[in-house]
Amino acid sequence: MIKEKIFSVPTNIITGFLGVGKTSAILHLLKQKPENERWAVLVNEFGEIGVDASLIKGCIGDNKNIFIREVPGGCMCCASGVPMRITLNQLLAEAKPHRLLIEPTGLGHPTEVLHILSNQYYQDVLQIEKTITLVDARNLNVQRYIEHEIFNQQLQIADIIVGSKADLYTPKDKALLSNHLQTKAFTPEQITFITNGKLQLPLLFGSTRYKATLNTCHIEHKNTKTVSPSPLLKEDYSQATNQGEGFKSIGWRFAPHKIFDREKLHSFLMSVNAIRIKAVFITPDGTFGYNTAEDNLIEIKLDECNESRIEIICDKVIDSWQTNLLKTLLEEQGGY
Repeated sequence: MIKEKIFSVPTNIITGFLGVGKTSAILHLLKQKPENERWAVLVNEFGEIGVDASLIKGCIGDNKNIFIREVPGGCMCCASGVPMRITLNQLLAEAKPHRLLIEPTGLGHPTEVLHILSNQYYQDVLQIEKTITLVDARNLNVQRYIEHEIFNQQLQIADIIVGSKADLYTPKDKALLSNHLQTKAFTPEQITFITNGKLQLPLLFGSTRYKATLNTCHIEHKNTKTVSPSPLLKEDYSQATNQGEGFKSIGWRFAPHKIFDREKLHSFLMSVNAIRIKAVFITPDGTFGYNTAEDNLIEIKLDECNESRIEIICDKVIDSWQTNLLKTLLEEQGGY
């Protein structure tokens, strides 16, 4: 009996801090996927609800050669990476992909993710290629970013650093990126700039130069989780919260029959003072995805989604958010 040869799956980590445009970049990469290849995407989210997978699926439609799984609830390497390994193993078995893209949460520890992917179990399964870090150079004069351990760790492990949203930069912003890298002695192979998430496929190719040496997960992880279904009509919606790395999140998921007023929904999203909002909602006009960062609300038409979901990352959770969100439900569909 001839043993089937096992080929390592080319694997890229696409990382970057909150709101930098990782999902948009992955969507653009998926558009460039060779037609005869199967690709797999593993998405990790800080919040407990999980929205990114629904956003990606809604944007790509019914593509039989793209497989997506998600690991919500904070850094995927926590708890020795067990949820990550289980989900990744299922994804690899289902997709048998020609390429794997991994999007860690913007508050995750990329060095530890790389360690898990490089360990003895996966070294014959995965071939770690270029690690790409997206950064919004406009944030390089904000102390909260440049002093954050995760932000700098993402830059440190990057083979390629991509300045995203470059159409919004001034010449000073590009200089800030170069100066920050020099100050921290970070030496990526390449620095490039993109607009509208247009990350080019050739940037993925080639082996990473970063060698993971960590033996255990970061002992300073401080994520604490509470999952709290609403006490009212919990069969129709549930709520969950999370906190860690100096940020908090709150999210909701709704039963498929819950329909939202699109105009009221837009007003609600614009009223929320948050660092990041991601959502998918079913409305009478169809299904829409929402993405906000820096007071900029983006709405995109999706093919479909199984249920409405929203995740808010913030400094402080406001009690009235749930009440105001429920008011955007259509009354004839069981609004509150």
